[in-house]
Amino acid sequence: MIFVWLRGLFRTRSGRLAGAIVGVALTIALLAAIGSFVSSSSARMTSQAIAGVAVDWQVQLNPGADPKAIVRAIGKATAYTSLKRVWYASVSGFELSQKGSTQTTGAGKAVGLQDGYFTTFPREVRRLIGSHSGALLFQQTAANLHANVGDMVTIRRVGLSPVRVRVAGIVAMPDIDSFFQAVGLPPGSAPQAPPDNVVLMPESQWHALFDKQRTVRPDSVREQFHVRISHRLPSDPSAAYAAVAGAAKNVEARIAGSGIIGDNLAAKLLGTQADALYARVLFLFLGIPGAVLAVLLTFAVAASGSVRRSHEQALLRVRGASTGQLLGLSGVEALVVALGGVVLGLILHAALDGGRFGGAPSWLIFASCIGFIVALLAVLVPAWQQARSTTVAQARATVGRAAAPLWERLYLDVILLIVAILVFWRTASTGYQVVLAPEGVPQTSVHYEAFLAPLLLWIGAGLLTVRIWRFIVTRGRGVVAAALRGLAAQLAGVVAASLDRQHGAVTRAILLVGLAFAFGVSTAVFNATYNAQSRVDAQLTTGADVTVSGLTGAPPSSKLAQLRAIPHVAAAVAMQHRYAYVGSDLQDLYGIDPRTIGSATPMSDAFFGNNDSQKALAALIGHRDGVLVSEETVQTYQLKLGDRLTLRLQDVRTHRYVPVSFVFVGVSREFPTAPKDSFLIANMSYVAAKTHSNAAEDVLIRVDGNAVAGVRTAAQKVVATLPGATVTDILQSQRKIGSSLTAIDLHGLTAIELIFAVVFVAASTGLLLALGFSERLRTFAILAAIGTKDRQLGAFLWSEAGLVVSAGGAFGIVLGFLIAQMLVKVLTGVFDPPPAALTVPWAYLGGLVIAALVSTAIAVSILLKVTKGAVLGALRGL
Repeated sequence: MIFVWLRGLFRTRSGRLAGAIVGVALTIALLAAIGSFVSSSSARMTSQAIAGVAVDWQVQLNPGADPKAIVRAIGKATAYTSLKRVWYASVSGFELSQKGSTQTTGAGKAVGLQDGYFTTFPREVRRLIGSHSGALLFQQTAANLHANVGDMVTIRRVGLSPVRVRVAGIVAMPDIDSFFQAVGLPPGSAPQAPPDNVVLMPESQWHALFDKQRTVRPDSVREQFHVRISHRLPSDPSAAYAAVAGAAKNVEARIAGSGIIGDNLAAKLLGTQADALYARVLFLFLGIPGAVLAVLLTFAVAASGSVRRSHEQALLRVRGASTGQLLGLSGVEALVVALGGVVLGLILHAALDGGRFGGAPSWLIFASCIGFIVALLAVLVPAWQQARSTTVAQARATVGRAAAPLWERLYLDVILLIVAILVFWRTASTGYQVVLAPEGVPQTSVHYEAFLAPLLLWIGAGLLTVRIWRFIVTRGRGVVAAALRGLAAQLAGVVAASLDRQHGAVTRAILLVGLAFAFGVSTAVFNATYNAQSRVDAQLTTGADVTVSGLTGAPPSSKLAQLRAIPHVAAAVAMQHRYAYVGSDLQDLYGIDPRTIGSATPMSDAFFGNNDSQKALAALIGHRDGVLVSEETVQTYQLKLGDRLTLRLQDVRTHRYVPVSFVFVGVSREFPTAPKDSFLIANMSYVAAKTHSNAAEDVLIRVDGNAVAGVRTAAQKVVATLPGATVTDILQSQRKIGSSLTAIDLHGLTAIELIFAVVFVAASTGLLLALGFSERLRTFAILAAIGTKDRQLGAFLWSEAGLVVSAGGAFGIVLGFLIAQMLVKVLTGVFDPPPAALTVPWAYLGGLVIAALVSTAIAVSILLKVTKGAVLGALRGL
């Protein structure tokens, strides 16, 4: 009997079986794709975070510690790959006398580096001019002293007489914060800034100058081991953090108080945990609605055969079949759908995953189990509900209009929408953080309730749509008939009555079409906004598409005309990068021309405290001595708009810091190339006049098209003769910030999700219409048999299809934009800065609409042909 039943299924229900199998397969493939991207993104973030750390461990020796014993302990705890000794000595200051003037600085550090340090840790120190042999001045120290290669600088030692060293080179220290970190202090108690005055020298020179200081003032000297450990770590950032932190604790236990570890790698991985959780939440929230939609489609396909299933069960009961036997036969059908869906789903995932099943086996198992369960429930639940009929008469009975469902009587849709609005208002007004990662705490947590607003909006809007269209179809026949008169002509009233009779199937189809459109639109709009903002984030770090940076003594602005002449350069503007003292705090000062800065780099409204870039820049234009101040500085010094500020800037002629008066005209949250904490923005002309130098240390370049790499190469050739000049581009910045969430490339996931969205839209419009019409095939056959013309028969099909597509599409597009806006707002912490507006991929949205229209037209055309050929067969079944 089972084999007979199976043969009948494949012969008479092949379309419906295929539809259910495809629905299950889409569920599995999408869940597996989400899992693969979650796993791969975490692994990529971990590897990029590890690669971004210049020195993994800084092991600081306590006085009297045995260096050899500590090295042995490190080797036993972990397989380190590199280890170098570094010595730090505090100094009272530096001094340089030349051309009749003397420049002095405050306290600083003299650092001794073991031979081979520069090649072992190449990212810690970057040579600007001169060589790596001998005494090297930090860039800011050289600026403070106005020192150059070959000058003799005096170092004022602590407790000893001063000594003089010849400057062999000037260097930058990109990771100076970690290099001079206060190892062992609790989080938040370390100094806020590294020293501005630093000299680096070979170990032999350092020992010759500072071994005596170690004897006289041992508290002024300390020693560290800089270590790079093995990077064979788990791919998950949380597991990698646990492994690295555990190894560090193991070393501290072995050395028994002889030293403490500054674990830079663990600190980096700790921050990456939050980004990885953001990524996981983001991927799940973008993908799960699609998986839910696939499940709903599967249930809808299964439910579309309820009339035929009821007739079949009635016939089987006539032949003596029991309820158990009926469920057993339905179980066979469910098993076919489940197995077929799992196999097809894994094949689809393998195709999307490049032909391999690897990457996330746990997700494959999970997705397969979910798909299997969905298949069983989709077939067995309606079969069980229909099998509860105890008599043939009950199974064949025609029931009048059913009562409204419970959720509709309780106004659950309205309640959900109100709650969604309240939750969203709370999120938007309080700056709610989705991921919490308290400083110094190794655990991060996700506040999933932040996603409650878009989730409730998705559910509530769907239910409200069902309520509205059920009311329109059942109680507004006149309105429906009037709306369909263009398609149905004189049959508009009859078509409206037919829609009323089939209101359940019609509203279900409208809902699914709407949710399919909402999934596609929300995914496309959010991902387009996300990818656009990741470029803004990279531009904020780099400054522009291409940025040339240099020294005041050899400014890139001297090559501005040549840089502008490079092919594909759309705009190039100069920007000063100086330093100014706010009280005792040395901050970055950027001198700009507010009229032209926007031609080379985007000036987002989010950069400024008034959320209006034009007004902020206009304030600078209106006040030659105006200054925009970072939020942190405004809060620290309790500033108010219009206050007069006296900053100290370095006069290039005398090399002394002199007081300069500014007026506070606005707040800046972000600015290209600026640090995230404290900085100042002023008029370039005013800074040039007060410092007696119009040199601009940066040139920002906007590039036409995709020629960034070529422009960067050409710019390097132009400034090759400028000492200390460097060229960076936006592509490098996107790789450099690779451990942050907005650097994650969503293009792969986006492509898969958008393909699924097109499939869902096509399935919702075409497949459901076809299956729904097939249930009423006998009705259409009767109409054809009594002489109904093709045009009149088509009126039924085109009218219902037009209503479903137009109503569902309009609802889905609006809902998709609302969900995308909510997601962007909820994930404001991801973006730096947050986007001013959504980025709309119009071409893709047009493709969605075309896919819906084409699939609908194909379904209706096929049904018209099938109806003509099925008249006799359908009449025999009456």
